[in-house]
Amino acid sequence: MTDDRAHVEKELGAEESPTEVPAEELSAAVEESSPLNVEEKTENGEWSPGPGDEDKKLDVSEGAELAPPEGGWGWIVMLSAMWCNGSVFGIQNACGVLFLSLLKEFGSANDPQLMFKTAWVNSLSMGMIFFCSPVVSVFTDMFGCRKTAVIGAAVAIIGLFSSSFVKSLEPLYFTYGILFACGCSFAYQPSLVILGHYFKKRLGLVNGIVTAGSSLFTVSLPFLLTFLLEKINLYNTLRVLCVLIFVLFLAGFTYKPLLPRSSNRRKKIFNFAIFKSKTYCIWAFGIPAALFGYFVPYVHLIKHVEERLGTEVKVEVLLLCIGVTSGVGRLVFGRVADYIPGVKKVYLQVISFCFIGLMSMMIPLCHSFGGLIAVCLFMGLFDGCFICIMAPIAFELVGPENVSQAIGFLLGFMSIPMTVGPPVAGLLRDKLGSYDIAFYLAGIPPIIGGIILCLIPWIHERTLKEKKKELDKEAEEKILDSAASVLTPGTAENSKKEDVSVI
Repeated sequence: MTDDRAHVEKELGAEESPTEVPAEELSAAVEESSPLNVEEKTENGEWSPGPGDEDKKLDVSEGAELAPPEGGWGWIVMLSAMWCNGSVFGIQNACGVLFLSLLKEFGSANDPQLMFKTAWVNSLSMGMIFFCSPVVSVFTDMFGCRKTAVIGAAVAIIGLFSSSFVKSLEPLYFTYGILFACGCSFAYQPSLVILGHYFKKRLGLVNGIVTAGSSLFTVSLPFLLTFLLEKINLYNTLRVLCVLIFVLFLAGFTYKPLLPRSSNRRKKIFNFAIFKSKTYCIWAFGIPAALFGYFVPYVHLIKHVEERLGTEVKVEVLLLCIGVTSGVGRLVFGRVADYIPGVKKVYLQVISFCFIGLMSMMIPLCHSFGGLIAVCLFMGLFDGCFICIMAPIAFELVGPENVSQAIGFLLGFMSIPMTVGPPVAGLLRDKLGSYDIAFYLAGIPPIIGGIILCLIPWIHERTLKEKKKELDKEAEEKILDSAASVLTPGTAENSKKEDVSVI
């Protein structure tokens, strides 16, 4: 929309008298000629001041434009963000291994709701990472990416280390499910926002590389956790995982901001203006609708396979398959997204949700380990597609100046379905004696969510056409007013003189 307005105003400027230069245009021309101002248009318009400029004292106005360097220190930031994604979601995605350990450590064969209660630990942890996101976005805007990420990692270390001392299941709901997860949330979201400071043209590719970090950890952590749990028990394993989060704490210091923080943004706690965008509202509703069954395979797949095929099967291989192809999907589809214009990137998420839903429904139909491997390979591939283009789509829908809170609100909405899904699947298992119905039902929401997302490009295009008509009308009126002032110069003064002479 900003591009359309800028284009119309540029045409208007050619028609107006060259002697009349508005103050705003003069100020803009001075800023453009300044060596401190580097410009580059995004597809959505201008680069506006962004969050987190602790190090810069330069006061840049709301309309100033800054060009991402497309590299330099940005590569270090990318690696740090990659470690963040890996350590946070690698641990979360390996929850199936921890789930089995929790069952052995705290479970009782006489408990009729054993699966339901135990699933809440990992499910609450994943849900809280997203539930805190709206608040994290505010902290990111107010204090910057660096401070938010470092403090979050410190809280995560406290939560995870505290979890290694509990002696029953219930305290884990707080130490692991809330404290550790909230810290991870504060460390995770700035890793998405800071990338927009350093990359624009390569943003899809960089997001693919960064989110591939979780795939690398998802591939390796199940084997590491299985080894550690057998050798040093659950409590010491949690202490070892604290080392990963400590590295995350150090990585947060690399988030050097480039886009200065806006003075107007300091007055805003929650930027609800983003909900004026119809396309964002549909996106923020469709994504959570698709995720009611998304996290179910990560929590219950290993237990389901043990019940179906026996304990001698190396179930970690399935998580390996998901992790490997998810990494491939993030790299491939992240790069593909760079070549898909505008909001049409949403179609990649539509395809990914449909395949994820179908693969979830295929899990109960697989009675051989080879069939499950094939299902996990496809599920991981399209999981990577869905994840890697979250931030690029947010930039397309709301622009860089609003992307922090746009992602924050979306992740907050995502927390509810991701928290509820696994416990409900565990409850169905406790009641029905198998996971079959749970996996069938888990495949339905992604397909429905994908159908909802199909509306976004159509509505976006229609909105652009309506706005273009309004801009054309405004341009025509300005041109007519300008022409009238040129054709009748001094009309008001002559009229005033005539009135005086009559008197």
